[in-house]
Amino acid sequence: MKSLWESAKSYFSDAWGAWNAAWFTATDTATLSLIRICTGAMLLYTHFIWSFDLYAFFGPRGWLPMELIEQDQDIFQSFAWSFFYHIDSPTLIWCIHIVALLVFAMLMLGLFSRVVSVLAAFLAIMYAVRVSPGAFFGLDKINCFLALYLIIGPCGSRYSLDSLRRRLRGDNDEPSPSVSANLAIRLMQWHLAIIYLFSGLGKLQGQAWWTGEATWMSIANLEYQSLDVTFLARYPALLDLLTHATVFWELFYIVLIWNRWLRPWMLLIAVGMHGFIALCLGMITFGLVMLIANLAFVSPRAVRRIIDPIARRVTLALIGSGSSESTN
Repeated sequence: MKSLWESAKSYFSDAWGAWNAAWFTATDTATLSLIRICTGAMLLYTHFIWSFDLYAFFGPRGWLPMELIEQDQDIFQSFAWSFFYHIDSPTLIWCIHIVALLVFAMLMLGLFSRVVSVLAAFLAIMYAVRVSPGAFFGLDKINCFLALYLIIGPCGSRYSLDSLRRRLRGDNDEPSPSVSANLAIRLMQWHLAIIYLFSGLGKLQGQAWWTGEATWMSIANLEYQSLDVTFLARYPALLDLLTHATVFWELFYIVLIWNRWLRPWMLLIAVGMHGFIALCLGMITFGLVMLIANLAFVSPRAVRRIIDPIARRVTLALIGSGSSESTN
C-alpha cells in the first residue's frame, strides 16, 4: 500500500498537472478571434456614441469637471489617471477621439492586431477613467476587461485582415494552436465567473431578491422599460421563479459552467437573461457585451463550425481566388 506521503505526493502531482493543462495547453484561436471581432465592434459603437456630445463628457468644464473629480477622489480613485485630465483643447480631444475610433475599427477588422489590441485597451481605460464615476457603468467595465485580455493572445490569427494579408503573401497554412490564446480565454472565463458570483452575492443584500419582487420591479420601472412586458403581472409565480432563478444562476455559474454537460444550459440561460435585459430593460449594449463575454465558454470547434463557412466566403470574395480548404 502507498504511504500517506506517497498518496499526497501523487495527488498534488496530478493536481499540478491538471492546473498546467487547464492554463497552458495550446488551443485553437477561433474563439479568441471571434471575441476580438465582437469586442472591437462594441468598443467602436459605444465610443462613437460619445461623439454626439464629446466635449461635455471629456472637456475639463463638462458635466464631470476636474474640480469635482479632485474633490470626490477616495484612496482608490487617487491612483486613477487619464490623459483626458490634462487636455482642455476641443480640437485635440476630437483628434484623439478620431484616432481612438480608428483603433477600435482596426481591432474589429483585425488589422495589425497585436499592436492595435494594446492601443485599444489603453484607450478604453482612458475613456472609462475620465467619465468615472459619473458615467462609468457595467458596459464600460466589461469592455475594458475584454480589451485587456485580447492583448495576451493572437486575437487576429483568424477572421481578420491580418489573416487575409498572410493569404495574399501565399501563406495558406492554418494558424497554429496557441498557449497564449488559451491563457487569454481562461482569464476571461474566470473574470466573468467572479463577476457573476459577486453580482449574485450583491443581490442577496436586497430584500426584493428574497421576496421574489425584483423582476417585477425591474419591468415595471418606466425609466428602463423599452418593451412593455407588464402583462407578466398576471403570473406572479413566474416572476418569483425568474427572480430566484437569476440569483441561483449567478451564484453557481462559477461552479456549474465548467461541466461540459451543464455548460450549454448555463449559456442558454445567459442568452435568455441578458436578452431579456437588452430587449425589455433598455440596456441593449450591456446585454450584448455580457453575451460577448460568455463567448469565452464556447469551444473553438463550435465557433469554427459556424464562422468558418462565412469567413471562407468573405475571403474568397475579397481575394477572388484561393483554396476553400483553408480558413483564416
